[in-house]
Amino acid sequence: MSLLRRAIPYIQCSLRFASSGRLYTKKHEWVLVKNGVGTVGITDFATEQLGDVVFIELPDEGTEISKGDSTGAVESVKAASDIYAPISGTVTEKNTKLEEEAGLINKSPFEKGWLYKLNVKSTEELEKLLNEEQYEKFKKEEEASH
Repeated sequence: MSLLRRAIPYIQCSLRFASSGRLYTKKHEWVLVKNGVGTVGITDFATEQLGDVVFIELPDEGTEISKGDSTGAVESVKAASDIYAPISGTVTEKNTKLEEEAGLINKSPFEKGWLYKLNVKSTEELEKLLNEEQYEKFKKEEEASH
């Protein structure tokens, strides 16, 4: 067996967990930080659990939020859920497209369906979030417990 053939399973596994740079909460929010600005959203797992999203309430620009604060809500045909801040900061932008077309979050939770952006107040808070591999493990454990 060639060296490449033996390496393929390891390469595939590494690619699967290739980090997007996103960090996650156990409440299924994510944050991606670039140049001191965090983009916040909810995960594809969260959107699957909610079903078709029909309404989203987002924080206004200039809003000061602390980690763990409720920063808005997502309503679907099945349920309503609060959105919690994964980190502290000041909101610099909200995704107004979601207010017009809430279902966009179901189609593209990581790219077009982000919720809001904020200036990161403390990078130390990022250390307490889950990386991609830890989040995948957490989801599997949560699914197994239900």
